[in-house]
Amino acid sequence: MLIDSHCHLDDYENLPQILANAHTAGVDTLLAIGIGNGPADMHVALDLANKHPEIFATAGIHPQEAHQATPENLAKLEFLARQERCIAIGEIGLDYYHLSNPDIPTQQAAFIAQLKIAAAARKPITIHCRTSELAIPAAKAKYEPADAWADLLTLLAEHWTPHGLPGIMHCFSGNEAQAAASLAAGFYLSFAGNLTYPKSTTIQAVAASAPADRILVETDAPFLTPIPLRGQPNEPANTALTAKFLATLRNTTPEAIAQQTTANFHRLFPTTAA
Repeated sequence: MLIDSHCHLDDYENLPQILANAHTAGVDTLLAIGIGNGPADMHVALDLANKHPEIFATAGIHPQEAHQATPENLAKLEFLARQERCIAIGEIGLDYYHLSNPDIPTQQAAFIAQLKIAAAARKPITIHCRTSELAIPAAKAKYEPADAWADLLTLLAEHWTPHGLPGIMHCFSGNEAQAAASLAAGFYLSFAGNLTYPKSTTIQAVAASAPADRILVETDAPFLTPIPLRGQPNEPANTALTAKFLATLRNTTPEAIAQQTTANFHRLFPTTAA
């Protein structure tokens, strides 16, 4: 059995078929990310989880919507965080890539507010972190010399790790030093379809050497479709393709990766275990 530790299910018009495809591929549990198209929709993932036993949910305000982290929306998040099948807060974090994203102080304030909500609820977090390294010049001018990873790790050290709670570095795309810092802070590293891309050599090196008990697999569906289906819409069934690639990197079998990542997910989220 495989678990897709991060997928966006809100906008699938053919969700029953998507879930059937996942089951056929051996993906029997899905973590639906509750960011919607903004805070007004962050409950939709939980609605799906309450209807489908194979789905669990998160809730959170994505950094690109950080300007919407109003008292009203944060109160909504507090309510969702208390619900049984909302098992994590996220995806939350920092994104210094898109020019249209809120400024750094706004993003950081929203992130800290949500860390406090997650800590109060005793729920793990799932992190989004994107740097300005490959951004367009205008975005670089807006965000640099600040570094999203450095800022993220600093904020986590101050506002999260003292609580002794774990989390997930979603779609881990950092380097070995950032992986080590994340692991030291109690995070699991979740690998998505971009792991399979030829240019992802740094991520591949991290995935090959990361501790076995701290790795997860995901799709980030409908984004980041793995090879050999790159260019097509992604779906949770394709978790199996990333797991197969990860198995090759780690010189093991897809079955062993499925067993290990499933055990890791249930350790992180004990209430999801059968």
